[in-house]
Amino acid sequence: MTDAYADRMRRLAAQRDCDTVLSGVRPASVREQLAALGAAVPEDLLPDFYGEGGAVEELERRVAELLGAEAAAFFPTGTMAQQVAMRHGAELTGRDAVGLHPLSHPLLHERDAYAVLGGLRAVRTTEAPRNPTAEEVAALDEPIATLFLELPLRDAGFVLPTWDELVAVVGAARERGARVHLDGARLWESTVHLGHSAAEIAALADSTYVSFYKSLGGHSGAALAGDAELVRYARAWRHRYGGTLFQQWPAALAALAGLERELPRLAGYVAHAKRVAEALAGVPGARVHPAPPHTHQFRLWLPYPAEDLNAANLALAEEEKAWFAGGWRDTEVPGLALTEVTVAGPALELDADQILDLADRFLRRLPGTS
Repeated sequence: MTDAYADRMRRLAAQRDCDTVLSGVRPASVREQLAALGAAVPEDLLPDFYGEGGAVEELERRVAELLGAEAAAFFPTGTMAQQVAMRHGAELTGRDAVGLHPLSHPLLHERDAYAVLGGLRAVRTTEAPRNPTAEEVAALDEPIATLFLELPLRDAGFVLPTWDELVAVVGAARERGARVHLDGARLWESTVHLGHSAAEIAALADSTYVSFYKSLGGHSGAALAGDAELVRYARAWRHRYGGTLFQQWPAALAALAGLERELPRLAGYVAHAKRVAEALAGVPGARVHPAPPHTHQFRLWLPYPAEDLNAANLALAEEEKAWFAGGWRDTEVPGLALTEVTVAGPALELDADQILDLADRFLRRLPGTS
């Protein structure tokens, strides 16, 4: 066992024992997750086989319905699903360039799979910490096969465009002869800020990817939705990439449970995130972004080293059974660290005064502040 793994297990154990949780949720044990799956399984449900039948087909049908798409294909990972979507755009248009933001998931978190496996090139759409504008797409100096839009743009602070901005940038891509793909890993909670349903958002694009574990509490997995031609192509390339697994019913069942349980609650989380962010903005030295948050997630900065902040949060959890926020990391500004705050079910129990009290207890555990 590595030191990093031991540290992670210690944090998870501490968070599980907390009575109060501001950011995130209490981690469920394997036994608890199995019990939840068992309670959701119809008695006559049979397993899927290589993506056919059972919970997988039901999940694909449900996602297609929610996104207003002709069809959807289940994938073990979003990384695989999005590679397929970008490859499809390249083959249809005869172009090998994809319009990508420098902070997009394919450029930061996928080890250049779009290039190494797909033979594609990235054309950076903007350097600003937001999705590109219509004017920026119109001004690109080379044609692209697909405009890739991440909604929300996680590594810029979970930021979203307005609805009118989104419609305009899609229109600009169409005028350039490009297809549009939505990285909707967190699309479910983006509907509040955009003021339109998931189906209305997905209708703007040629393809949409959604995740089942980031906001819905599933085990893993993703779906790629679009027209029937796209999904036929996706199933063929899913097989080539090794993504057509023998049985995937555990992940599919967990995803279906998340759609049933968590999806209706996300709008409430988004609304409460605004109250949480407003309260945290009053903490000495704190800064939140965006203000107000566009989804139920946002960034929080504090003027302390990340190591001290993580140690303070762990001590608070282990000794007082309260979890403020973990996952702090240092920024390019010495002595200033940031974390991502996720407002979910446990945070709904906390009002502004309770949040400030929790923050004060957390800060008092930092060196030189007691």
